[in-house]
Amino acid sequence: MDQYFCFVCGKSAGTDPPWGEGGDCPTFEICPCCGCEFGYEDCRASGIKKNRMAWIAKGCPWFNPMQRPDGWNVTDQLRNIPMNLPIGIDNDADDWRSVVQIDR
Repeated sequence: MDQYFCFVCGKSAGTDPPWGEGGDCPTFEICPCCGCEFGYEDCRASGIKKNRMAWIAKGCPWFNPMQRPDGWNVTDQLRNIPMNLPIGIDNDADDWRSVVQIDR
């Protein structure tokens, strides 16, 4: 069962938390969808928002297109963005979860 999600795009990270069990030790793995490196591009809430907006502006391309599932829906995936940040991410932006309208 999927429990963890990318903070940038909402892609499932499966059962392994991108920021470790305690929320303060990132895995530095790369999200196959948006290309976010956990612990680098998502170490600040403002960076999460910036990377999300840039990814959306490019048309939401998959970083690893071979892992894109059939019937993938970006709007549904963006709904998976977690509500809360782990303790390791600097919450320097109140509106870090905001998403622009996507026409698809």
